[in-house]
Amino acid sequence: MLPVLICTLVSLSLADNFDTAYPDLEHYRTIYVQENGSRLSVVTEQSKVVSRRGGNTTLPCKFHRDASLPTNPKLRIKWTKLTSDYLKEVDVFVAMGFHKRSYGRFHGRVYLQDSAPTDASLVITELTLEDYGRYKCEVIDGLDDGTGVVSLDLQGIVYPYFPRLGRYNLNFFDAERACRDQDSIVASFDQLYEAWRGGLDWCNAGWLSDGSVQYPITTPREPCGGKNTVPGIRNYGFGDKEKNRYDVFCFTSNYKGRLYYLIHPSKLTYDEAVRACQKDGAQIAKVGQMYAAWKLLGYDRCDAGWLADGSVRYPITRPRRRCSPAEAAVRFNGYPDKKQKLYGVYCLKGHN
Repeated sequence: MLPVLICTLVSLSLADNFDTAYPDLEHYRTIYVQENGSRLSVVTEQSKVVSRRGGNTTLPCKFHRDASLPTNPKLRIKWTKLTSDYLKEVDVFVAMGFHKRSYGRFHGRVYLQDSAPTDASLVITELTLEDYGRYKCEVIDGLDDGTGVVSLDLQGIVYPYFPRLGRYNLNFFDAERACRDQDSIVASFDQLYEAWRGGLDWCNAGWLSDGSVQYPITTPREPCGGKNTVPGIRNYGFGDKEKNRYDVFCFTSNYKGRLYYLIHPSKLTYDEAVRACQKDGAQIAKVGQMYAAWKLLGYDRCDAGWLADGSVRYPITRPRRRCSPAEAAVRFNGYPDKKQKLYGVYCLKGHN
């Protein structure tokens, strides 16, 4: 009898401590146990969808209910965007019957395709660079629920970037601003990996969107991790976002408008270049826009010109003598004195 009494007293003590620690929790809960397994399944026909900035896309998701189940007017469809922090998700869209709601920067740009009663596919319009990533489709039907994940990829290009101050001068938040100023975002590891597979080789470490610091090497050499190492993505781990300073890898995609080299009777200072583009009904082009024109449109021009960040570059898709003879690339002439009249200018004119 004594052990039973002691056990009872301990249980009561634990219960009192729990009530003190969690006073807001309900004391009575109903727990349902379902013996026959879930009668709902969610299917995503494609694991990855590829689109471009400014376009529209559909993230596929369908669900199947047991035919014996009655119609549930409270069936809920929820879409969220996954982040590099697996404990956090960004709300995108929720629908329950006639009630529908989109969230944050997705407001007014997302809706359900509704091609069939069991279609939970999400349509996203006017895609932005920030829409890139992984999305979760969740269907909740009473006690049953199911999920599926779809990746949204964007056509585009990854490029290394450092500011006028020189290499290794950006903390993570500076890096985000630097990419944004050049019509880009900080690249993800997956985007850098695809760029490496496409031949990107860069021997300076740069921030990625998850806060890690890495760099891609296709040709191992002594200053870049060692000559006897294998090609791959070199990883510095996760840096202190405020204190550590590196370069950054930016990602950009299609843009609206036309990038062109302005024909002008004389070479220009930086300020003259800005005004010349404005006089032509345009604006001085950004670094990300030049990379997109080079990669996605095959733009080729063997004339060095000012860009918005004060750098001088030119795009070559057809290597030739005096014009990047060894490789197709966006050639970089540095950050010259803005008062020197040594260069032309690249402008961007928007479509009407």
